[in-house]
Amino acid sequence: MVDYLANTEINSQRIAAVESCFGASGQPLALPGRVLLGEGVLTKECRKKAKPRIFFLFNDILVYGSIVLNKRRYRSQHVIPLEEVTLEPLPETLQAKNRWMIKTAKKSFVVSAASTTERQEWISHIEECVRRQLLATGRQPSTEHAAPWIPDKATDICMRCTQTRFSALTRRHHCRKCGFVVCAECSRERFLLPRLAPKPLRVCSLCYRELAAQKRKEEEEEEEEEQEPGTGAPGQPACLAGAICGASSGDDYDSDEDKEGNGDGEWPSHVEFYTSGVSWSSFHS
Repeated sequence: MVDYLANTEINSQRIAAVESCFGASGQPLALPGRVLLGEGVLTKECRKKAKPRIFFLFNDILVYGSIVLNKRRYRSQHVIPLEEVTLEPLPETLQAKNRWMIKTAKKSFVVSAASTTERQEWISHIEECVRRQLLATGRQPSTEHAAPWIPDKATDICMRCTQTRFSALTRRHHCRKCGFVVCAECSRERFLLPRLAPKPLRVCSLCYRELAAQKRKEEEEEEEEEQEPGTGAPGQPACLAGAICGASSGDDYDSDEDKEGNGDGEWPSHVEFYTSGVSWSSFHS
């Protein structure tokens, strides 16, 4: 590791350059003791298609964003505390190579590198930073992770009812609990998932039933512990605390990937990113 860089001028210059590239849309990144360990481009599997994203690995956070102009302008900054990160290498296929999943309680997603060597370099550096950060904070590794969203192109039919076929008029939705691609009818319910958002989110019918049953069980256990007579009406309403029944099938708390996809300065489609002379990654020493 390069802890000795923490208070050096070169480290300050590197972090300032990253802040400058994100501009006013990004948050300040310079903190005492923070070191920029490396940076590079990874392909991130988004809802609609895979897109190149710039990633910066610090000793305590992982930052990524959309590329507007490489090494000059980035946007849609995301900051992930490393103590919340768990990595999961993914198996190789003919169509998908050098992939792994970055998992946190709020969001999980798949990225890929240009080569096996580069994938291993990223994984080893991130895992070492996570290990050190957990040791420094005294926290235990996270065991609860958000489900990654299955890409739209993975299925042409609803993954719950298996009847509805998607088209230009019948749009896809994602369950925020399981990540499945579902139709509007199979995802009419909303449920509060505090780890993901402060308001109820779209969930599929199966996840809603499971979440509602779990909520009902917790409430019954609390009543038994309190040993107090029930204050509610004999017939408990179908909508439990944390749930919204029969909500419209319109958009709700849309994924940032949907927002990123609208004019985010994607790498030009006619340029092969990894063969365009762009330096793929650099880990500082």
